[in-house]
Amino acid sequence: MTQNHLRIKREDTVEVIAGNDKGVRGRVLRTYPKMRRVVIEGVNIRKKHQSPVQAGRGQVQAGIIQFEAPLHISNVMLVCPRCEAATRVGIRRDAGVRIRVCKKCGEDID
Repeated sequence: MTQNHLRIKREDTVEVIAGNDKGVRGRVLRTYPKMRRVVIEGVNIRKKHQSPVQAGRGQVQAGIIQFEAPLHISNVMLVCPRCEAATRVGIRRDAGVRIRVCKKCGEDID
């Protein structure tokens, strides 16, 4: 059985460590734990050609729209809020509660 919890959460700052946007930092907008993917603000921008659609409240404008596509979790690394470095994340348990810990400086992230 696979575990679907991620060590990166929404609103975390992450750095891309692989791919076309390598080195770019951004804020996590959304996570997809089952697919092990995250959407990062301003990273992995894709274009979609949208045809006009008549919705219930009006019409959707046709044209080329840009959106952030999901990245795999292995291509990003959490940026520690204390030491401002991209780091791996450890887990420490305190009274049964999972607390994320920076592997570089040892400080709690949550």
